[in-house]
Amino acid sequence: MCGIWATFGVDGGLSATCIKCFSSIVHRGPDAWRIEQDAREPLAIFGFQRLSIVDGLHGMQPMRLHTYPRTTLICNGEIYNCKRLQEQHQFPYETKCDVEAIIHAYQNFGIAETVKKLDGVFAFCLVDGEKRKVYIARDPYGVRPLFRFHDADNDVLAICSEAKGLVGLKQKASKNSTLGQFPPGHFQVWSMIDNGKVKLDYTEQYFKPGMPPRFLPFVPEEDLQKMDVYEKTAHLLEAACKKRLMAERRIGCLLSGGLDSSLITALVVKLAKEHQLPYKIQTFAIGMGDSPDLAAARTVAEYLGTEHHEVQFDENDVREALDNVIYHLESFDITTIRASLPMYLLSQYIKKNTDTTVVFSGEGADEVAQGYIYFRDAPSTSAGHDESIRLLSDIYLYDGLRADRTTSAFSLELRVPFLDIQFTSHYLSIDPKLRQPQNGVEKHLLRNSFAKSGLLPDSILWRHKEAFSDGVASVKKSLFTTIAEIIAERYKDEEQQYEGVQPTTTESKYYRSVFEKTFSGQHNFTPYYWMPKWVQVTDPSARFIKHYAAT
Repeated sequence: MCGIWATFGVDGGLSATCIKCFSSIVHRGPDAWRIEQDAREPLAIFGFQRLSIVDGLHGMQPMRLHTYPRTTLICNGEIYNCKRLQEQHQFPYETKCDVEAIIHAYQNFGIAETVKKLDGVFAFCLVDGEKRKVYIARDPYGVRPLFRFHDADNDVLAICSEAKGLVGLKQKASKNSTLGQFPPGHFQVWSMIDNGKVKLDYTEQYFKPGMPPRFLPFVPEEDLQKMDVYEKTAHLLEAACKKRLMAERRIGCLLSGGLDSSLITALVVKLAKEHQLPYKIQTFAIGMGDSPDLAAARTVAEYLGTEHHEVQFDENDVREALDNVIYHLESFDITTIRASLPMYLLSQYIKKNTDTTVVFSGEGADEVAQGYIYFRDAPSTSAGHDESIRLLSDIYLYDGLRADRTTSAFSLELRVPFLDIQFTSHYLSIDPKLRQPQNGVEKHLLRNSFAKSGLLPDSILWRHKEAFSDGVASVKKSLFTTIAEIIAERYKDEEQQYEGVQPTTTESKYYRSVFEKTFSGQHNFTPYYWMPKWVQVTDPSARFIKHYAAT
């Protein structure tokens, strides 16, 4: 996890505004920074905020290689198949940094084939000085963030890991300018026309959720042929964790005590022992008072023998963090903000009190494996499958965004095995009937895949899904009730019309008012409020779905 920033064609070059924009993402990479102006293209500027995970000596960016001195790369990402690409194609690596593979792949195969050959998560900008081309690309599910600013009237392009690094440029731009997230699974090609100015050539989508890998798979297909669907599921999820152990910093796990985080933690602990990592895996749980999640996480940690950290938070912590969470999220979505508060506070604790830098998490499981309670109301198996695809297509706007921003706010690097390409391709290809909730149990197939493994106690493997607000909060009082009380203290409910989706509750109006202070007019950052499908509810919390009380 790092922060990337670049501008092309901004008049005035490396101005005070640019420096301020670049500095706003320092939390993404506190270990080192570099900002430089291209001598041959004075209006092309590259900035990099580094969090050192692999190759602390040679991994600084912008990256240029002796073999290709006119090619410049800035990338926030991890390329898990970097060594396999080197072995396959005899790439003459100059560093131990995994993202070097991008430059070699581009020079040998071009940009369209490069993005398909990468097994990893990434957001990058690559400039070919000889061809005078600029390439922008983002990983298939948008695990790594990327924003793009374009002023068409002035032929200006800028990119950044977060929108806060670009809003200052938009304020000084023409009315015909846009700022928004660069879509996952896409790349763009731009031509440099004069003095760093650029024109868009074309945009191409290279991935849609469920597509099979077009790189050499981490697990060879012949190894999977004799396995049944349950064995294959378990094997591929373990493989997804294994490839993500690539790190020179300490690894830990976010552990809520729910199925998803508990499975990932169990697999990471198993693999850490096999790889003889020189430390115990740390696990981190957070809750208010007598939170059910704290109790469940404690059970998992004791079973696995982890170095467990339990963080208690209260109303004062929520009160202090709420506005900061909205600033870091760059979203006004109700569900995203609620769910981000504990994750933000937990990340803050990890940064201040431990030496863990890489954190594994269970994000993506609900989208891939039909884990939300409302999936029980799917009118057909095909409708359930289509909803999984929709959720995965938009995960970068909601749960994926939450997971990245709350951890990166405190310079942690997130790893999400459930969004592995080989795993998601397999899981989404299974008969949709098997993927549906069975007998009122969501993610039945996933649970069954580990039923005989002994990785987790049955009480955890088959634990019902809590509404998030109930799981993390005290039994006596839900988190969103606490939030509502805090907002009532500080906000006078006023009717105000905004562009885009309209807030209708006091809570949503407050979130929008805080969002507008920094990201005025950027309603496109949150195109719709996340809500469960097929059920009639006015609040996105799962506790309002009819099935919830029966779980």
